[in-house]
Formats: sequence, C-alpha cells, structure tokens
Amino acid sequence: MKAILLSIALTITAAASAQTPPRLTFDVASIHPSKPGQQNGGIKPIPGGHGYTAANIPVKVMISLMYKVPMRQIEGGPDWLNSEPFDVEARVDGTYSVDDLHTMFQNLLVDRFGLKFHTDIREGNVYALTIDPSGLKMKPNTSPEDFEIPMQGPPAKAVGKRVPMKYLCWYLGNALQNDGRPCADETGLTGFYDFTLSYMPQFAPGFDTSQLPPEYKELPSLFDAVRQQLGLRLTAQKGPVEHLVIDHIDKPTEN
Repeated sequence: MKAILLSIALTITAAASAQTPPRLTFDVASIHPSKPGQQNGGIKPIPGGHGYTAANIPVKVMISLMYKVPMRQIEGGPDWLNSEPFDVEARVDGTYSVDDLHTMFQNLLVDRFGLKFHTDIREGNVYALTIDPSGLKMKPNTSPEDFEIPMQGPPAKAVGKRVPMKYLCWYLGNALQNDGRPCADETGLTGFYDFTLSYMPQFAPGFDTSQLPPEYKELPSLFDAVRQQLGLRLTAQKGPVEHLVIDHIDKPTEN
C-alpha cells in the first residue's frame, strides 16, 4: 500500500513539474552605464528573436516598455532610474517571440537590478480606445513576427507595422503626456495592424510652435488623427489605472 501511495505521489509531482513552464531568461547579458555625452539611444529586439539590445536608455524607460506602463505611472525608486542611462546586450540561444523576450527582460530587471515592485490599481481618468462608428481603417497584418519596433518615426509620420492593441495603447498613453490619462483598450481587437499615424504632438506649456518644421504645419490633433486615420476613437472616462510602485532596485554590477 505504501508503495502504491508513493507511486501516486511521484506521478502527481511529475505531472505538476511538467505543467510548470521553465523561467524565461537570457543566456548571457552584458550591462554597462552608457558613455557620457551620448545623444542618441534605442531599445529593440535583436533580429531573429535572439535577444534584446538597449543603448543609452534609462532603466525607467526599460521598465515602462517591458511592463507597458506609461512612465508617469511608475512611482518610487531613486533618481538615477530616469537620469542615468545604461547599455544592455542580452542574448539567448534559439529564436523566441517578442513577448517571450519581454518576459526575459523583465526577469533580467529582477535578477540584475534587484527590481521589486507592486502594482496599485486606482480609479482615475482614462481614455477608452474603441472602434469608431466610421469603421476600422487599419490594415490587418497576418505575416510572421519580424522583430521590428512596432511604431517608428516622428509624430508627423509615425509608421505602425504589426502593431498589437496593447502596444498602441501604451504608445498613445505616452503621447498624451499633457492629459495624464492612460489609454485603456476596449476595441476587442486581438490581431496585429499596419497604419500610418500623422498628428500634432502635445508640447509642454509655453513651447514655441512657430519653430516647428514645415511638415508639422496643420497636422490634426492626436484625437482627430486616431479617428480619421485608424478608425478608432479616444473617449475620456473614469476607469481603473495601473500604477507600478517600485519597492527596491539597485544599480547592477558591470560585466
């Protein structure tokens, strides 16, 4: 009887282990403070799904992208999170999806930066993203993953390629910097889409718009552009707002 019970216990344990997916991590990762005086930077997947690279990027931007939370909703932590950029070169054997690479980067922030945080959901002002009555104007993209940045270019002509709604909401929430409202996806769309979005960006109060390049003249507001060019609508309303509250983080040791 004991042997039977032991056999059953081992079978249950093995089944539970088989159902637990392995923790996704990069095989090798190099992290260094960026060289002083660098002007440009970027963060993107390595072509082919073999890792992720960041150059001259503050850790707060990394957290914002990997968890799709606008930076204004990231609270706590030391000043260097937003003032001291880092270079990251993280690689993995094999090919992984962008979602898997983002999970690996999240684990990199935990393992190498000691990131600990909790989320706080509060009722607040949001923009609900819905399909406009005029109909959807974005083009569905069913092509295989290309590991490119989903949206590139200035607001005067931001080109979206294979853009999921979660990424679009994160992008719009950051673009609406003066409103202080995140974007909540209520479209029901689960696919990927191509489009071009041209709009007048929001500037800080007092900004002299007369100095803008000619291509910015007479651009529509982001609200009009989203409706006219994407067939979507941004509606101000109340809703749950996610805040990411940092409990602990350290500067990583160089390697």
